[in-house]
Amino acid sequence: MDLMQLIRSYGKQPITHQLLIALLKDYKRPNDKIHDLLKEGILSPLKRGMYVVGTQLSDQIRPEPFLVANHLLGPSYVSSDTALSFHGLIPERVFEITSVTIKASRNFPTPMGLFSYERLGLPYYTFGIQQIQLGDEQWAMMASPEKSLLDKIVTTSGVVLRSAKAAESYLLEDLRIDADRLKELDVEQMSTWMDDAPKRDSLIHILKMIKTL
Repeated sequence: MDLMQLIRSYGKQPITHQLLIALLKDYKRPNDKIHDLLKEGILSPLKRGMYVVGTQLSDQIRPEPFLVANHLLGPSYVSSDTALSFHGLIPERVFEITSVTIKASRNFPTPMGLFSYERLGLPYYTFGIQQIQLGDEQWAMMASPEKSLLDKIVTTSGVVLRSAKAAESYLLEDLRIDADRLKELDVEQMSTWMDDAPKRDSLIHILKMIKTL
């Protein structure tokens, strides 16, 4: 298998610098070869030390953006607006990939788009994470519908809900979530997260509002 075929075989995942060095073990100056591959568009950079297959090699075999999000900064999972849109809770199509991490908040502008990360502490971070299949051989960690909604409230600056009425206005008018979809959420499970949740009072009003539907 030649080098181009080898690189293409890893097209469904982000490619680390360490992996490239292993693939280029027969080259005297592998870092120079990596520079050439980037210049030729065979590789496309995500961040320092991480790449994806470039469009000059393949414009069809590339990792899914949610999988890339998991790899750019770990541990992390896709959440907030991105997960809400994926789960069909909000009508808007989301272009920025938003994730939650236990590390410092930061952004990664990449050729595949903007990836943003919001910090949330333990143990709240660990609740409501699912592994979803995105395509052939591609899986990603994402917030459940319940957790993505709570993460949206927790990570949005200025959102403080002081009553069930305010929660109703925020969910139905600001986020434009359909009431029937809210009824499908597992409120009992969400209730078990409250003791460790940021913005606990706001989230409790969310649960009270959903229970009245």
